[in-house]
Amino acid sequence: MVEAFLLIQCDMGTGASVTKEIRKVPGVVLVHYVTGPYDLVARVEAEDLGSLSKLVDEIQLVSGITRTMTCPILKG
Repeated sequence: MVEAFLLIQCDMGTGASVTKEIRKVPGVVLVHYVTGPYDLVARVEAEDLGSLSKLVDEIQLVSGITRTMTCPILKG
């Protein structure tokens, strides 16, 4: 199992709709609004790095997302 934090920037005013859509994606464990250079932080999990890459690709297609940064978790 691979886990990661996904830092997400959104277009102005789209945070609520982006959060709602991201929560529907299988593999998304949680999503939080945050302050700072990113608007949302999501915790995601996948079987392996290939599956994680596909999951991130799916999330990046959500309307309103402008940028993401994936931070794989090395140790829990």
